[in-house]
Amino acid sequence: MKKIFILLVFIIFSIPVYARENWSFIYINGANNNDKRMKNWYENGVHRVHYFLRNSFLYKEEVKNYFSKKGGLNIEQNPVIFFWGYESFNDLNYVKKQIKLTKRFSALGAYFTKLFFTENIHDAIWIQKPNNMIPVIEDLDKTVKTEIKKGNDIVLYGYSAGAFVAYEYLFNKLTFISPEELFLKMNADKDIINFVKKHKIKNTCLSALSPKYANILSLNYSNKYILNEDKSKFKANYLKLNEMTQTACIPENRFKGVVYFGNPMTLFYSDLFDDSYDLNFYNSLLIKYILENGIFMLTVNFREDPLGFSLTKNMPIDEIETHLNMKINNPSGVIYNNSDVWAFRPFIIAHQCYWSRGKKFAKAVVKSLINGYKFQYDIKYQKKIKSEHKKESGL
Repeated sequence: MKKIFILLVFIIFSIPVYARENWSFIYINGANNNDKRMKNWYENGVHRVHYFLRNSFLYKEEVKNYFSKKGGLNIEQNPVIFFWGYESFNDLNYVKKQIKLTKRFSALGAYFTKLFFTENIHDAIWIQKPNNMIPVIEDLDKTVKTEIKKGNDIVLYGYSAGAFVAYEYLFNKLTFISPEELFLKMNADKDIINFVKKHKIKNTCLSALSPKYANILSLNYSNKYILNEDKSKFKANYLKLNEMTQTACIPENRFKGVVYFGNPMTLFYSDLFDDSYDLNFYNSLLIKYILENGIFMLTVNFREDPLGFSLTKNMPIDEIETHLNMKINNPSGVIYNNSDVWAFRPFIIAHQCYWSRGKKFAKAVVKSLINGYKFQYDIKYQKKIKSEHKKESGL
């Protein structure tokens, strides 16, 4: 009897256990959402879109089948709304007052054009400045950590200029940095390299290395990372880096994906596509991390949206490796762009209609996720898409 009991226990504990995944969808607002009326518009839109997005993820057959093999998927019924609009309110009001001072000697058309661009673009410029962005992503981190403490993994939705916040959050908070490899790349002196090799540290994030936390790296005036030149402080801070990583970074395996929509990042972050730009090295490491850790990064735009830019050309894994000049080990993530979704709305209002066209947008997000995985991992699907593109271009 005792032998049978022991055998039964062994069998039970030998069966793979797949825990259900619990996700929180966190929505990040865009520009021109910095007064009470626009905040209400944004929050009402989020609730509409979240209903359709949640259902699309939970009940789309391909997604449902995939997660049923892993124990199932649950998505929080209520959206998590992260709102940074009020942060830029004072600056925007200052600019408006300055424009009004010029009203008496400005041509009427020039005056209203200034006012239009100020109200619609000011926040997108404001949020890019590091002194504005860093406090916002630190606030977002508090929201993320709160959801993680509840036992939920994270998916971010960055709308319009909110895409900048989502991108900067990943860039600063995902643990894609190997300190030893980084300092070798930065040509740190032998004393530092030997010290780092002697004291092994886990992978970390850029935030943990920054002056706010470990104070090992800082950005100089030309947007280039430089090491703390005080060696004694560097070494003392380096030994605390694991602790700083726990405080500053997203815990491993808790971030599932990001969706950029109404995404003008290509327009405002065009330097990301310049190979000579120093930060592109870190961006390449981020992409490698996303693909190796099963994270999805989607761009979904309506065709009619004049501010919805394609973030990148869709590429299978081997082409991404060539482009980055990096080996991607056991890839399972997806990076995919879908900017040809019809909203069937005039272009002048298309940038705002992701909320009113929530059902169509939600279907496009899930379809992009499915097609993205096919495009990057299914050779037959890749050939089919490439063949269709050749026909469209007349080749």
